[in-house]
Amino acid sequence: MEFDRRSFLRTAGAIGVGASAAWAKSETAEPSNAKEAISKIRVAQIKVFPEKGNIKANYEKLMTVLTDVAKSDDIDVVVTPEGFLDGYVSTEKSVAKEDMIKYAIDPRTSEYAQAVSNWARKNKAWVVFGCTRKADDGVFNTALIYDRTGALVGMYDKLHLQTHDYKYTPGKHLDVYDSDFGPFGVMICADRRWPETARTLTLKGARVIFNPTYGMRGDLNLCMMRTRSYENGIFIVFTHPGQALITGPEGQVVCNNEDKGQTFTVTQIDLSQAPANKGGHIPDRRTDVYKL
Repeated sequence: MEFDRRSFLRTAGAIGVGASAAWAKSETAEPSNAKEAISKIRVAQIKVFPEKGNIKANYEKLMTVLTDVAKSDDIDVVVTPEGFLDGYVSTEKSVAKEDMIKYAIDPRTSEYAQAVSNWARKNKAWVVFGCTRKADDGVFNTALIYDRTGALVGMYDKLHLQTHDYKYTPGKHLDVYDSDFGPFGVMICADRRWPETARTLTLKGARVIFNPTYGMRGDLNLCMMRTRSYENGIFIVFTHPGQALITGPEGQVVCNNEDKGQTFTVTQIDLSQAPANKGGHIPDRRTDVYKL
């Protein structure tokens, strides 16, 4: 019998605890709240093209869409495209590496980040928010992760950098994040091209990976995302300004919306269908032979 979402939120407060070191200690980690975790979640994917370098306009676009999203019932997770706040400005040839700081925010002090946090708290939804982030050790292509209380429980920085992405500092971790629907992972755009990304997050316990992106889409990407889901037994939520794509654990296409007239889509996925470390290809790996 599926656990009741509203009851869980009332009794547990649905407070995310951020990246859990426990997942990193075991390749077959189990969520600590596996018996209580929500199975079915409703995911809203933002499907709007931001303006290159226009942070204020993009913030206003986002808040307009979020106002509409809030009218939908029981949204559990909202995902924006990659670098939405600055419009993924690194692709512009006129923007040099040293210019990226102009488009970066400090999530601790940014009014834009605070507004997203406030929306998450008011609507009791998780938000995966793409932006450029400034820190003492560089400027990062980041997904800020807010839980249902509006707390910033994680910051995932893009790992795999090529061409225009060299203007960023590369990320340093592949954490998973605990939630009321179990552990989940985040990867950004090109990270999906390396099988190790999705596999690592799966081995750390993720049954769903949220994938903010701005880059390549089309037939090749569709094949890639179906394969990543199938080989790991997980859901992947690929969120692009022009496409909302979700692939499932059997390699199926759950959602593929490229309607230019829609600013967001809402899709329900059932995480009980994701075998991840319990089934599919993971338990039958031959790690005794996989050696260089």
